[in-house]
Amino acid sequence: MALDRIEILLEKYFEAETSIAEEQELKNYFNSSDVAPLLEQYKPLFAYAVQAKQEQFSFAPFGFQPQVQATIPLNTIKHKSAVWFSVAASVVVLLGIGLFTFNHYNQQKSKDYGTYSDPEIAFRETQKALAMISESVNKGIGSMSYLNEFEQSKNRIFKK
Repeated sequence: MALDRIEILLEKYFEAETSIAEEQELKNYFNSSDVAPLLEQYKPLFAYAVQAKQEQFSFAPFGFQPQVQATIPLNTIKHKSAVWFSVAASVVVLLGIGLFTFNHYNQQKSKDYGTYSDPEIAFRETQKALAMISESVNKGIGSMSYLNEFEQSKNRIFKK
């Protein structure tokens, strides 16, 4: 009879429908010595919960193992790692600023703005650049004619 109840509780457990008391009953059963051979496969599942409660985190920085190993609360470890992360971030920012400043001031200040020595070549290149700009502007203006027609149609339908 107890085996049938445990099987029912297991089904409820895997369907996430058990209460805390029922889960405690399952833990007690699987941590006892008289587990049915049919249900032995579930024993590690419930034994893990008991083992996990007994585990404690111990902190030993840089591989140093003290004589008496004390456990450090997890929030202290989070605080220490946050301090180290902020120090590392500050170093990275300072290195970035230093490298930018070094490269910025050590560049040769050249006055070459892509100028042409021959005025005729400069004139032809300027014409090419203006033609490209004009082409783009004309495409935009062509699209505006559709908007103008839409606006007129809208004003006819929705008279002000």
